[in-house]
Amino acid sequence: MNALIKSATIVDSKSDFHNETVDILIEKGRISKISKRISNPNNYREIQLDNLHVSQGWFDSSVSFGEPGYEERETISNGLRTAAISGFTAVGLNANSNPIIDSYADISLVKSKASGNAVSLMPIGALTQSSNGKDLAELYDMKNAGAIAFYDYQKPISNPNLMKIALQYASNFGGLVCSFPQESKISGMGVVNEHVNSTKLGLKGNPALAEELQVARDLFLLEYTEGKLHIPTISTAKSVELIRAAKAKKLDVTCSVAIHNLILTDAVLEGFDTNYKVLPPLRTQTDCDALIEGLKDGTIDMITSDHNPIDVEHKKIEFDYAEYGTLGLESAFGSLQTIFTTKKSVALLTQGKSRFGVSEGMIKEGEHVDLSLFNPNNEYKFGTDDIISKSKNSAFLGKTLKGKVYGIIANNKIVLK
Repeated sequence: MNALIKSATIVDSKSDFHNETVDILIEKGRISKISKRISNPNNYREIQLDNLHVSQGWFDSSVSFGEPGYEERETISNGLRTAAISGFTAVGLNANSNPIIDSYADISLVKSKASGNAVSLMPIGALTQSSNGKDLAELYDMKNAGAIAFYDYQKPISNPNLMKIALQYASNFGGLVCSFPQESKISGMGVVNEHVNSTKLGLKGNPALAEELQVARDLFLLEYTEGKLHIPTISTAKSVELIRAAKAKKLDVTCSVAIHNLILTDAVLEGFDTNYKVLPPLRTQTDCDALIEGLKDGTIDMITSDHNPIDVEHKKIEFDYAEYGTLGLESAFGSLQTIFTTKKSVALLTQGKSRFGVSEGMIKEGEHVDLSLFNPNNEYKFGTDDIISKSKNSAFLGKTLKGKVYGIIANNKIVLK
């Protein structure tokens, strides 16, 4: 694949060309030259876009596509196209399909379905068999097949001994164990944050305590086992404090936060719009502020879109019975830029790579091309026309976002909107 990118501003603090506007020559899938002006004698494809910025490719550690089993929600093929047009060159695929991805064969299947794509699909295997929380899945086998971590998506491990054994066992081969932060007996039948709005709306509450108890338990287990833990999608101020203290003890723990939990609060629930029914639930402004501060000081290691397409039959129903989940890939960059600078937004979209063993490229001559292309300054109202996913359940519909993504160049392919 050969191409010439014209007049692109590089956003990459690791690059010698950071903040410079340059031409980038790509030959046979590698960056062969970066300079202020490059001619095109070989008549390569030229990419020249309005206010073009490029960064190293973005990574999302938590996406769901449905396939196999829930193709009506999303397919792997269209999901990866969505990721590409949203600026992501690699995604961690959750195991919440039907059947659950919990074996060597399952990991191999989804990898084969994604082969030859511009976006690298990185499977996350289930932590327990069929994500039932009872017996560990084939962790080592899945690691050998290409699983980057182990996680029962949005299903807490209630048995602390099972979590202890998982951390001990996975440490033998450097496996990353993920634990959803919710104590189910405390959360009960709660569907929204337990606070003033849950009482006002007459909806059962899921208290912050349910998350914080589970986080505290898992951190105690981590300290005991000296394992390797990732806590996905925390949502409360106290969770930030607990993880900050654990990191001060030098425990091997990382965590993420979903973008919608950073930006939206439970105040949006007044219209009973099920697009706002997510897990963990939207919480208070105090929590949002603490999460943002946690990202700024490094307590929270990465963001995720927690992209979860849900078909209309399971969303356009009574709030109590609707399924949890919102789209996130298409709105990730534009929503992040409403609270962070472009430099910080790009950093948040790339800094989770090392934890999940995803290759970190650099924008320099000789490197393989792995680029996200975008215009950081374009403000627009996010609508259904901006959604590429098969499902349309976005919590950001109607919101004003900042920054449009053009696409990616990765794996010897160019994908532009």
